Amino acid sequence: MLRLATDRLLLPASMAALLLLSLAYWWLDNGPHEIFGTAMFGLLAWHLYTNRRWFLKLLIGRYDARRWAIMVIHTWLAINMAVLLATSVLISRSVLSFIQFTDNVSIVELHWFSAYWVAMIIAVHVGSHWTRVMATTGTVFDFSPSRIRTGVFRIVAVIFVALGAWSFAVLGVSTKLMFGYSIEFWDFPASVTPFFAHWTAVVAGVAILSHYSLAGLRSSGKLHFQSQNGGV
Repeated sequence: MLRLATDRLLLPASMAALLLLSLAYWWLDNGPHEIFGTAMFGLLAWHLYTNRRWFLKLLIGRYDARRWAIMVIHTWLAINMAVLLATSVLISRSVLSFIQFTDNVSIVELHWFSAYWVAMIIAVHVGSHWTRVMATTGTVFDFSPSRIRTGVFRIVAVIFVALGAWSFAVLGVSTKLMFGYSIEFWDFPASVTPFFAHWTAVVAGVAILSHYSLAGLRSSGKLHFQSQNGGV
């Protein structure tokens, strides 16, 4: 039970927390930023190892719309993680200061852009596994099925989507994801907590939207399969 909670809940939550902390560069300064980022990549290696069987199943079974969507999500996440890791090594001024390769502005900007994309795709990744996350949570905390709890969770989901849309605009995430240059930075001396609250809302909102979108793809795929086989 402890291993299940660690691998499926604590480990992903820790990686997400470290990523959000890393995004607060102008509050942490470079040293803590690189330490948190290094810790995140260390946990990522552990995450990949504990889920290594997933890679062995890629060539097994039928690919429907949902499975293709998940494949695209993981591929895009892998590309951005690779870019983030490579640029981290190239511009390191603390953890790998003894072998600093470059301080090229373009590399620094690519590092930041890939980090924002990683944050978004991780949110989508969480949404794609949300059913398993909730099942694990129910097992760990011994939750029994409840219509009331389900209804409350759905109301909370709607609230998070609304807050996520608002926070998306407040943080200017669209500009960051389009590789556009912005001189706007969060005013950390004035407030720190709202920065993390906004990013948490963005990640939660994107995860919820991706969960229901992929659920819709699964439902449409089942209907298509039934129609092809004479089902109702």
